[in-house]
Amino acid sequence: MAMDAHEIEQLIKARLPTADVSIRDLAGDGDHYAAHVVATEFKGKTRVQQHKMVYDALGDRMGGVLHALALTTAPKD
Repeated sequence: MAMDAHEIEQLIKARLPTADVSIRDLAGDGDHYAAHVVATEFKGKTRVQQHKMVYDALGDRMGGVLHALALTTAPKD
């Protein structure tokens, strides 16, 4: 069972409402994606904390229906 990019974006935005999210399907198989997330919620957070916030937004889907996510994050000014 695969996820689509729109679903990933919606899950992230539900937890991080200010986020600008871009998702790219890396393999065309619906479970290997790259995501770039820029959000004001990341301000003052380390890169590890930022990534954890995104993974928390995705919940138990990571490692399940979403096999791999290459993630880049940055605070929004």
